[in-house]
Amino acid sequence: MTKTVVAAALGECVHVAGVMNFLRLAESAGWKTVFLGPAVPIEEVLKAVKREKADMVGISYRLTPETGERLLGEFAEAASELHEAGVRFAFGGTPPVVERVKSIGFFEQTFDGSEQVEEVLSYLKGNQAAVKSEADYPQTTVERIQWKSQYPILRHHFGLPTMEATIEGIEKIADAHALDVISLGIDQDAQENFYHPERQNPRQKGAGGVPVRSEDDYRALYQASRRGNYPLLRTYSGTDDFIKLAEMYKRTINIAWCAIPLFWFNQMDGRGPWDLEGSIREHQQVMQWYGENNIPVELNEPHHWGMRDSSDVTFVVAAYLSAYNARAFGVKDYIAQMMFNSPPGLSDAMDLAKMLAVIEMISPLALTPAPSTLAGTRPTGRGENGFRIWKQTRIGLLSHPLDTDAARGHLAAATYLQMALKPDIYHIVGHTEADHAATGDDVIEASKIVRRAINNAMGAPDMTADPAIQKRVKELVKDAKRLLDAIRNLSAASSDPLTDPATLTLAVTSGLMDAPQLRNNKFGRGEALTRIVDGASVAADKKGKPISESKRIAKLTSQ
Repeated sequence: MTKTVVAAALGECVHVAGVMNFLRLAESAGWKTVFLGPAVPIEEVLKAVKREKADMVGISYRLTPETGERLLGEFAEAASELHEAGVRFAFGGTPPVVERVKSIGFFEQTFDGSEQVEEVLSYLKGNQAAVKSEADYPQTTVERIQWKSQYPILRHHFGLPTMEATIEGIEKIADAHALDVISLGIDQDAQENFYHPERQNPRQKGAGGVPVRSEDDYRALYQASRRGNYPLLRTYSGTDDFIKLAEMYKRTINIAWCAIPLFWFNQMDGRGPWDLEGSIREHQQVMQWYGENNIPVELNEPHHWGMRDSSDVTFVVAAYLSAYNARAFGVKDYIAQMMFNSPPGLSDAMDLAKMLAVIEMISPLALTPAPSTLAGTRPTGRGENGFRIWKQTRIGLLSHPLDTDAARGHLAAATYLQMALKPDIYHIVGHTEADHAATGDDVIEASKIVRRAINNAMGAPDMTADPAIQKRVKELVKDAKRLLDAIRNLSAASSDPLTDPATLTLAVTSGLMDAPQLRNNKFGRGEALTRIVDGASVAADKKGKPISESKRIAKLTSQ
């Protein structure tokens, strides 16, 4: 049975922003909400509570503490019968008013505006006490998402050049309740050579992140997070010894989810020892291991094409291949990463259209059985096939301006735009990204910027309904299906070409999957040309004029 909450600004107080925010959260938590408005007399509040048969009453007062204390004392006396009958009362106001109100002892919960969204949601979902211990904070990704909905959980990369500085920063971030997930940024040697100390270069220690060199280092980082709001931890899946690393991450940091590409982190981008086909096989095995261990998997794949100036069609196809392979190899909870602003120059409208095309392409994968012809795999999905998709959005890695003040503006504006997709996870790329690796204080500041932008976006107009955006979505979906068909046609022998490493490799070496920045690459052709036209990244001919995807494919397949 749906419960009802009645809320108002009491007496002469006309400030209702806090009341409205409280009611929005209550609605997202499943409550029926009744807003009485500003400056409501005590007797009018009580009449409405009885009329609506309310289960909870929310009262706000943001004026003089002394006046508020007297008024709320009168309210408590007048509402005593309702209180005794089991109606719950919550109060919100400025910190000085809240301090006075607490002394009355009438209100079940008080809020002074410093609380994080998840704390208010936790209260509205039935936890009358403020969240304080690890048991109060879900410690798996899916549980955390469900606990915090309709707001996304927040993550941010964090890793400084020393263990000491990173531990101190994690403690500070956790105490500030800034993030739900800390993504450990570990240095390149740890990603590639954790189990090969003989290959490590002491001069590169700390290059690109925290220099973890033992399991105890990971345990120390995890222990640092056991405070504040007890954030989850995750880290890179590495570029070698994938399964050994996965097993170690599970037992040391209770890894929140795996992030791994399909085509990258190998010889093609210089970030690992494997050739392209070999790394695809390894990555598929990693997906299967995480699926068997019920740990979510993110394929951080499509943005690698976008950052190399690929067309929007190539980006969408990379996103589809990622989800398709995750499902085929037993992943149960798939995190679809959608990086905006890649390549640079995309308009907000066309960026949004590209991500909507991704969602339209991959959503049916949660409804249909996975291929069962692959050795060692099983159908996956939720409901019919046990496969769930969680949306994660983020700012483009290379899109922040160097000026950190300008970057703050970009962070807020880009976050607001991305809320149109109603993401389950929001990956904060902090405003210092172009200038320096984020410190703990930088992460906390970025979190505050993002939280405000998310709050502002609640109730925003539906930007996805724009006719120009919907027209572009249809174009992208049509062309993406064309490219996928061309990839399937590369192999007549494979029962499922879209999961066959040899076929996927051929998709790159043939130029079907290509990007301008792959020129002179060992595997990619780099012959593709793209241009930003009307805010979208499209394929172009040698003269720089846009060409259709069908013509681009025909030219490649006729060679």
